[in-house]
Amino acid sequence: MVKTIATKPKSVKAKTAKSAAAKKGVAVAAKKTVATKKAATAPLMKAAKTVKKPVRKPAAKVPAKKAGAKKAYKAPIRYRCRLCGYIYSPLRGEPHNGIPAGTEFDDLPESYVCPVCGQQGKGRIGKWGFEEWRPTRYICSVCSYVYDEKRGEPHRGIKPGTKFEDLPDDYTCPVCAIDPKIRVQFGKVFKQGFEPLYLG
Repeated sequence: MVKTIATKPKSVKAKTAKSAAAKKGVAVAAKKTVATKKAATAPLMKAAKTVKKPVRKPAAKVPAKKAGAKKAYKAPIRYRCRLCGYIYSPLRGEPHNGIPAGTEFDDLPESYVCPVCGQQGKGRIGKWGFEEWRPTRYICSVCSYVYDEKRGEPHRGIKPGTKFEDLPDDYTCPVCAIDPKIRVQFGKVFKQGFEPLYLG
């Protein structure tokens, strides 16, 4: 008779133990990789947290220009010939001599000579013969009223000796202001309507 050898089947418990151990190994390896990733990214996360976002400052408000604000009047520098008294004004220039209006005295050519002295036979007086001159009397271009700095206008609260440049910006010609015909035709004549009087 042939003996049948009974083979003992492997226990199910051993199989499950092996699979459980394998799963534990995978889980431990996964935990290790997660831990190493966290350790590597930790400094970057801290640095990201410590970086401060730039604070935007509100833009400074620019004050709006008032409508109708007038610029302060600034008289140009004029020069007078010491010999004959001729006054060079940059406002008018000397178009007849090829010097356009707006040319400053310092910008005149070195060959410049006084146009009056040359005609009067007093010699060729160049720029060296001129001195700085400031007018003390101004004439209204509409009614020919003369404002004299020495006299002032005490009846209007302007003391004697008040320079024309120091008059208030809303200064108006006292004669034109009381003449209804002038007020209708020209309106108020302010400081810009005055011209220097070239008599000293």
